[in-house]
Amino acid sequence: AYLRVRPACRQAGFRLEYRSHGFAPFQLPMYGEFFMFYVYAISSLHRNYIYVGMSNSYERRIKDHNLGKERTTRPYVPFQLIYIEECSTRTAARLREKYWKSGIGKERLKIIKDALI
Repeated sequence: AYLRVRPACRQAGFRLEYRSHGFAPFQLPMYGEFFMFYVYAISSLHRNYIYVGMSNSYERRIKDHNLGKERTTRPYVPFQLIYIEECSTRTAARLREKYWKSGIGKERLKIIKDALI
């Protein structure tokens, strides 16, 4: 279980240009015609550690974290998803990621984590 939020920061995104990103169309998560970005928080199951990240494919990123492919999170494996938020632009997602990594954001994530467990 995790908390999923569709924030008010969801504004018009940018039109997807496949050539400029070098991706095939079927590989891109999309919302309508816009490229979506996700801010996610994962919590270690064995240690007191919360990681906040941003990606256009949160499923792949969480899988990479749990497989130990990320150096920063490898010592804290395994993880569970505790929070996810979608934004339509990378800029909006980066601002939300910075908020959740701040002191007040981390405190709120701890409250969310305690409520889910």
